[in-house]
Amino acid sequence: MFIADPLFYAIAIPVVLLTGISKTGIPGLFGGMAVPLLSLVVSPVQAAAVMLPVLCLIDLFGLRAFWKVYDRRNMPILFTGLAFGIVLGMLVFTWVPRDMIRILIGTIAVVFALNNLVGWARHRPPAQASWPRGILWSSLSGITSFIAHAGSPPIMAYLLPQRLDRRIYVGTTVWFFFVTNYAKILPYAYLGQLDLTNLATAFVLLPLVPIGVRLGVVIQGKLDESVFYKVSYWALLGIGLKLLYDATAGFWR
Repeated sequence: MFIADPLFYAIAIPVVLLTGISKTGIPGLFGGMAVPLLSLVVSPVQAAAVMLPVLCLIDLFGLRAFWKVYDRRNMPILFTGLAFGIVLGMLVFTWVPRDMIRILIGTIAVVFALNNLVGWARHRPPAQASWPRGILWSSLSGITSFIAHAGSPPIMAYLLPQRLDRRIYVGTTVWFFFVTNYAKILPYAYLGQLDLTNLATAFVLLPLVPIGVRLGVVIQGKLDESVFYKVSYWALLGIGLKLLYDATAGFWR
């Protein structure tokens, strides 16, 4: 009924804990890594399907921690782009190679992170909410999230330059991915992703969710603002490099 391979759980247990931390601690810290890591033992398609119910439960805990905490200027922009992204993600799900998506998002993440860590962007004033940029990045996030739950880098690329208050930034991402993940349920079911095996496996992993979320809230509350953003940029760089590595390894295979 559910996946019985011990190696799968050796990877899945830390993945779920780290995802819970990422959702409410430093959004994006481990974003996009769950599917690539689980793909070491199951197919990327099955990995995405198993993670969706887990992400949906994590989002509920996240909303409880960040209820009414979000940036009101950005939310209508982000949700508009997300709607486009989810539709496009469903359309391209069956024919776009996963490694091409990883290369695209990995390249964006690496360039953006390096630009903010060592490039000219370090010295620019904070950016403002923008409909054109926001729709572009949130649409891209919707596509990559639908295909591989890798929607964090585009949203980080849009929100981090605005230098929002730390809690506002975290809360905005929590709300965005709550809507993102629940919007994927019906399309995933339509595509046959949510079969009994995947749902039963996700159910086995669900008790780990509150532990990871609690750890994330504790970490987020103890970080200095400047340290928070510096760690976020380094996390984005690591995510990008991991995605590029996975894509390159996929092509070699």
